Amino acid sequence: MLIGLLVCVVCSLYYYVESFKSALPPKKWALAGFIFGPFVLPMFTISQHITLRHAQGFQSTFLRA
Repeated sequence: MLIGLLVCVVCSLYYYVESFKSALPPKKWALAGFIFGPFVLPMFTISQHITLRHAQGFQSTFLRA
């Protein structure tokens, strides 16, 4: 029980910081991370990608080094 609560708190902090860096609403993602824990990660990465594509435009290319 204690380990599960600790995982949820750590996930909440992780999603808060990463969403703040990605210009996503941090409180929403921190709450989602606290409730669902690491199961939110696929939805979070998709939201990051969509936000990036909206900022750059959908017809541009993006190369990661």
